[in-house]
Amino acid sequence: MSTPADEQPRIRRAALSLEDYVAGINAGDRSVLGRALTLVESTAERDRELAAALLSALMPLTGGSVRLGLTGTPGVGKSTFIETLGSNLVERGHKVAVLAIDPSSTVSGGSILGDKTRMPRLSTNPSAFIRPSPSIGTLGGIAARTREALLVCEAAGFDVVLVETVGVGQSETEVAAMTDTFLALMLPGAGDELQGIKRGLMELADVLAVNKADGDMKPAALRAARDLRIALRMLHSGDARWIPPVLTCSGLTGEGVDDVWNAVLEHRAMLKAEGLLEKKRREQSEQWMWRLVDMGLRDAMRRDPRVRDLLGTLRGEVADGSTSPVTAARRLLSAFGI
Repeated sequence: MSTPADEQPRIRRAALSLEDYVAGINAGDRSVLGRALTLVESTAERDRELAAALLSALMPLTGGSVRLGLTGTPGVGKSTFIETLGSNLVERGHKVAVLAIDPSSTVSGGSILGDKTRMPRLSTNPSAFIRPSPSIGTLGGIAARTREALLVCEAAGFDVVLVETVGVGQSETEVAAMTDTFLALMLPGAGDELQGIKRGLMELADVLAVNKADGDMKPAALRAARDLRIALRMLHSGDARWIPPVLTCSGLTGEGVDDVWNAVLEHRAMLKAEGLLEKKRREQSEQWMWRLVDMGLRDAMRRDPRVRDLLGTLRGEVADGSTSPVTAARRLLSAFGI
């Protein structure tokens, strides 16, 4: 008599040592790569020490990729664009990793993680690796450990790492703070004065591309690109090292996608020629350090028994207005010893 599948005992995978992880990543073992990414993304305290040791061991193998961030409002066609761009790149001999961040529910914390199904050609290509991760409420539309995942992918030999944000209008500074070039995909014919584009996004973007420039939408895409160029000229002075180009493309047909990639390479060449690429990455590493310090302090504070005991009381007092949030925060920090 067979046992139903849901009642069969699960086969527990053997734990990997630090040496196992490093050797597997060096060998291009995709199974080990996936487990390494799960390790560095883990929020479990028992995994943090090994994850930190793994990143330290992999650091000499990192730094050689083109780090490209990509954002755009839902419906702009990010997945279709990435599918086409990534397929073009692997055909030219590149190894492409995509860190695709899916929005998480603020209620359940759940995430669809459907990017592999939206990129069927790329997800089955042996020279590509797609890693969907939930944002879990992280600001900026990225997952909390995207930086760590990016470095692991670099160490595994991927020479193009693309970070796709959820594009929900939150602070895009997070993805710009971990990549070399920030690409913003725009919709044609969205109206409302350039789609209500935030000035901050316009200032952060290194390359802008109006996607879906095909069929009946092509004239609207050309008009949108023209309006964006006018807006950018007002934002950037004439002596700026780099004025973001505004291009049109179609992820569906592939038209213009190579032009967008060439603009990314031109921006990277400018950074190198001006000595800005290494400077930018050094500054990003320092920002990353402080972000981890902030996360660590917040987690340690939440676990502190003195803070936990006081927190229950203060929540009620803040809710009924008898204590101000400022006073409550000061009391929590004081209880923690700050």
